[in-house]
Amino acid sequence: MTPVVAVDGPTASGKGTLARRLADDLGFAYLDTGGLYRATALRLIRAGGDGSDVTAAVVAARGITPGDLSDPALREEATGNMASKVAALQPVRDALFTFQQAFAMTPPDGAAGAVLDGRDIGTVVCPDATAKLFVTATAAARAARRHAELVARGTDVTLENVLQDLRARDERDTNRATSPLKPAADADLLDTTELDIEAAFFAARKLVTARLERQV
Repeated sequence: MTPVVAVDGPTASGKGTLARRLADDLGFAYLDTGGLYRATALRLIRAGGDGSDVTAAVVAARGITPGDLSDPALREEATGNMASKVAALQPVRDALFTFQQAFAMTPPDGAAGAVLDGRDIGTVVCPDATAKLFVTATAAARAARRHAELVARGTDVTLENVLQDLRARDERDTNRATSPLKPAADADLLDTTELDIEAAFFAARKLVTARLERQV
């Protein structure tokens, strides 16, 4: 069985950074599944969509190419907010589900395993994942991180607005009927509120390594 590491959590919890570093450390392939939804959202925005047209959203999802996943506009707030909306649409999730599972089952470039991060990897996409992490932090801590990131990119936005948007996104992600954001019953919880990236990575690696060693 190909080892799979599922890393879930809310916006700006640090899950993406941790998942990338875990993949590099383990020699596993890495997939930012949120990037798939952001790419769908960006295609929809550029087509003039508002997230209410399910058919248009599915067309956008099915049209994703590898080039879409490296577009700098994926990290813009408008893209993230739209991604949260399209991610609540079951037909969109269905369109992207097969891609995610295939990546996990057969990692590209002959990698020994896969690390996927998102919001429903451990609960829906890869419920049998070898290791599952649910990474979280307080809303205030996550908003501060996100605000610092946006300011560093030259975006003019207030911390208050970032916190408001983050809470709205949390509300949509947690309470949506389709694949809501929640930790898998067998996931290891990692709160990064008081941890810098090095401490968070050390803790994450320890938890994941313990799970992988049990499989051997």
